[in-house]
Amino acid sequence: MTKQNPPFRAEHIGSLLRPHEVKDAAKAYRKGNISRDAYFETLDREIARAVKLQESVGLRTITDGEFGRSSWFGFFFERLEGLTLRPSLFRFHDEHGHDYEWQTCYASGKMRREQPICSDEFERLQGLTRETPKANMPSPSAFHFFRGDQCRDETIYPDIEEWWNDLVQIYQAEIRALSEAGCHYLQMDEVPLAMLCDSDVRQQIAGRGRDPDDLTRRYVATINKVLEARPADMTVGMHLCRGNFRSRWMAQGGYEPVAESLFSDLKVDVFFLEYDSPRAGDFSPLRFMAGDKRVVLGLITSKTAELEDKDALKRRIDQASTYVPLERLAISPQCGFASVAGGNALREDEQMRKLALVVEVAQDVWGEA
Repeated sequence: MTKQNPPFRAEHIGSLLRPHEVKDAAKAYRKGNISRDAYFETLDREIARAVKLQESVGLRTITDGEFGRSSWFGFFFERLEGLTLRPSLFRFHDEHGHDYEWQTCYASGKMRREQPICSDEFERLQGLTRETPKANMPSPSAFHFFRGDQCRDETIYPDIEEWWNDLVQIYQAEIRALSEAGCHYLQMDEVPLAMLCDSDVRQQIAGRGRDPDDLTRRYVATINKVLEARPADMTVGMHLCRGNFRSRWMAQGGYEPVAESLFSDLKVDVFFLEYDSPRAGDFSPLRFMAGDKRVVLGLITSKTAELEDKDALKRRIDQASTYVPLERLAISPQCGFASVAGGNALREDEQMRKLALVVEVAQDVWGEA
């Protein structure tokens, strides 16, 4: 029997709540209180447990929970040479109206990849499951968007195109390394293009003298250039997210402003789309979805513990199917449960109920997970 290619009907985005054992070991390792071997012994054990938990609820896409990462994005630039931290030009927001500043990467030297970024994590993961392991990495747009052209020291990179070229080469090298490690399923996590759906963000971009639509086209073209390195047997997905930091977000607004360029021109196989709240808008932008793309509807929130109503989820899938045929749809949570090591505001048992719900709805709607 030929093994089915992803995406599957029941999907998940990647990160899982870090167990206290992992967080405590990481903290002790950073302080020099335990050895590298002791830290990785804990990490390996807890990743193996997370794999079994995913398999136990019936998921066929398996990740390592991103347990060894500081955050969805930070881990990537932390493993490169030439980068340091500077304040982001954007802030996170919460439901109480509070704003939160954060730090992003800044090229203070020449950017270089001198060690594996994701491929060593993938090698460990694929040895732990017979299901389909998925690798996750941030999209290259994240290196630019949060500071714009101020993303680099202009004495190091006087020409922004040289900066872009170095970044593309880093990504292509990592994709080739993943392929050599046996990776057939890669997800790129994309926040900037989702933020460009927000009218306030677009005004902020325009106020800095940049056309938001030109920026959208630039990011799509850059991702397509990066993906020239992928082999034919690698399924690539794009996860769109408006920010996920301890149940907070950075943007809101439906996909309409970026939909035509994104859904028609981006050379990925599947889109993982955040659709868990009114902040994401309605399904009408899906009318631009190219006919060869699959769509995973992120209908279940990972930000809160409340469990969604199964019948309501099925009605939303039915609504989406008026734009994309049901056979090209699937379901997932809208994001990971711990885009940063601290995680979102729910417990591990509540997380697992969310993942089990994804599988149950998929089986009810499509007869398979």
